[in-house]
Amino acid sequence: MRNTQMKIRKYSAEDTDALISVWRSASAVAHAFLTESFLIQETQNMRDIYLPNAETWVVEWEGKPVGFIALLEDEIGGLFLFPPLHGQGLGRAMVDHAVALKGPLKVEVFEKNAIGRRFYDRYGFVETGRYVFEPAGEIMLQMAMPTA
Repeated sequence: MRNTQMKIRKYSAEDTDALISVWRSASAVAHAFLTESFLIQETQNMRDIYLPNAETWVVEWEGKPVGFIALLEDEIGGLFLFPPLHGQGLGRAMVDHAVALKGPLKVEVFEKNAIGRRFYDRYGFVETGRYVFEPAGEIMLQMAMPTA
């Protein structure tokens, strides 16, 4: 999808509502196992903490923000895309962009997030550990891109 309809750019505060909407719709599909109260708290955290403090890049499609990747050094803190656009190469383009900036990346993904796990597996990430993410009571997988 190397297409003039797609553009990746730096996040600005004006993107916040659109990106929270993308996150909520993507979470409804990928994180259906999370409680509504957890998602409500994470919505507030997204607005107040995650988006403003991470190095966030926005993917636009036809001039509209449809996804984002939030980086914390060499870790993907969040990668979300409007679900109807899954499978179009936008997620891969965002990770390619991040790899060009940071080199090999790490990520944590919920074990029950089949969509995210499939994406990261196909990209070449491998599991390096796991733990229980206490706020959600769910198992989190730690994954990394091979460095050699």
